[in-house]
Amino acid sequence: MDLITALEGLVPELESGLAQASSLEALEVLRVDFLGRKGRLAHIMSALPQLAPADRPAAGQKANAVKEQLSALFEQHKSALEQAREAEALRRFDPTIPGRLPWRGSLHPDTLVIEEICDVLRGLGFDVASGPEVENDFYNFESLNMPPEHPARDMQDTLYVSDKVVMRTHTSPVQVRTMLSRKPPLAVICPGKVYRRDSDLTHTPMFHQIEGLMVGHGISMAHLRGILTAFVREIFGSATQVRFRPSFFPFTEPSAEVDISCCMCGGKGHVNGEPCRVCKTTGWVEILGCGMVDPAVYAAVGYPSDVSGFAFGLGVERVAMLKYGIGDLRMFFENDARFLGQFA
Repeated sequence: MDLITALEGLVPELESGLAQASSLEALEVLRVDFLGRKGRLAHIMSALPQLAPADRPAAGQKANAVKEQLSALFEQHKSALEQAREAEALRRFDPTIPGRLPWRGSLHPDTLVIEEICDVLRGLGFDVASGPEVENDFYNFESLNMPPEHPARDMQDTLYVSDKVVMRTHTSPVQVRTMLSRKPPLAVICPGKVYRRDSDLTHTPMFHQIEGLMVGHGISMAHLRGILTAFVREIFGSATQVRFRPSFFPFTEPSAEVDISCCMCGGKGHVNGEPCRVCKTTGWVEILGCGMVDPAVYAAVGYPSDVSGFAFGLGVERVAMLKYGIGDLRMFFENDARFLGQFA
């Protein structure tokens, strides 16, 4: 029978082809030629319907047997080629060549800055406190002298979970929770994530803040100025100049914003004769906000009227950008290994 003869001829043809296949790539080409959907075996079997019905079972059995033989030959030759490749790799391996060091991970620049800031402020007598990122209206707004009709709420661009539940817009709620659980004197810092409805080249919906609070008896603006000046110079260098400008925050009175001499141009306003892009030729960069705690906040947490204290807050990403010379806020959140690897 011609079909049976053709099937039997496939085995020696394959054996001849295998003798010439010296690589796994060549073997794969040969496998497709013989066993592929449009290969030789499939082409021969396409003639099966033309056989007499009585001859078809024998032809089908023969085709299955030949297919098994062909597959076994392929697997046998493939195993031999793989073993030869491994043996060649071992032969070429030189154990005296120095190995490649694995890529070392690194802490995120945000994490590095948070740890550094917390270390400095711990040294100045502050404890670290934490709280939930999903807050109710009382802790996030009302206790901080921002009742429902207060215009400062519009400034926060709040992300609401429900009417009375929000994603915290600052870490000040942790200060309120701490005051409700502890009596003065106290000094705490509150690092963590905060959320606002803001996203552009200089803002992100989630960022990191660190806020500080010191409450006791006889604490004045002079203490605030001394602590923040020492803190800034520890972070940015002892030669850093510091200035305080009057400002407004609903939970502090009086309030101020703190500027430092630009760490890119050294406060000169220009770099190599070109205008400084960071301070925009002013020589100063805003770094944080601060002020004396408003008496309304003490009333909200049940503190006596004779205490005094100050609070301050800063953005971690802003400090990191100034400290490391990072020009694009988006780099903190893109997880580019080339960027993060610089902090290893």
